[in-house]
Amino acid sequence: MDRLKGKVALISGGARGQGAAEARLFVGEGARVVIGDVLDAETAKTADQINSKAGTRAAMAVHLDVTRAADWRAAVETCTREFGGLDILVNNAGIANSGGVEDTSEEEWDSVINVNQKGVWLGMKFAVPAMRKRGGGSIVNISSIYGIIGSGGSAAYHASKGAVRLLTKSAAVQYAGDKIRVNSVHPGVILTPMVEMASREQLQPVIDMAPMKRVAQPEEVGWCVVFLASDEASFVTGAELVVDGGYTAV
Repeated sequence: MDRLKGKVALISGGARGQGAAEARLFVGEGARVVIGDVLDAETAKTADQINSKAGTRAAMAVHLDVTRAADWRAAVETCTREFGGLDILVNNAGIANSGGVEDTSEEEWDSVINVNQKGVWLGMKFAVPAMRKRGGGSIVNISSIYGIIGSGGSAAYHASKGAVRLLTKSAAVQYAGDKIRVNSVHPGVILTPMVEMASREQLQPVIDMAPMKRVAQPEEVGWCVVFLASDEASFVTGAELVVDGGYTAV
């Protein structure tokens, strides 16, 4: 229950789904968490539920549009002002698209790249100075199996998640001397609101291709994030942790 005791975390896209699961697990392991999202009412509700269960003010909600530098600056300042610093960043926020190269509009391309790629860069840009003041930290960037392998569609999504994979490795090399570890997590089909937008007919072929032949719960990714955020992963940086039921092993 104390794997993250004394640590302060900032989680983007934390209002619901995978981000909310990570926030709950983090607090359960002793961390204090700032939850950022553009869904203000849902973010506040998630923080209130976590605090009610914990019996203390362990979570705080902030408005965070990950494409805006000012929002990131304010979120990191909140971590410092309310909880004393920042030890962990989880770049969890993301959006998807289904269009191929020719079918994707310029506006859709820019939207996906701004959230999934630029958002991760901005998060690290503003978190790193705060982590230096704490003597180190852990950054976990949520990519996807589609940051490792290709498919016949989702061109912008593939591009953004592949960029997250290599941006993670670059940052891991750059900040190792500051004792800041940077790793990426690559989920397969996880039961989150983003996945639930797809029909069962769309999802079933992907599910069938994985040896475990099922979807995962958000907590199954969340526990992997807990590990990477904790001191148990003290010699793990620049790594990619695939959580996909064996999909990419086939």
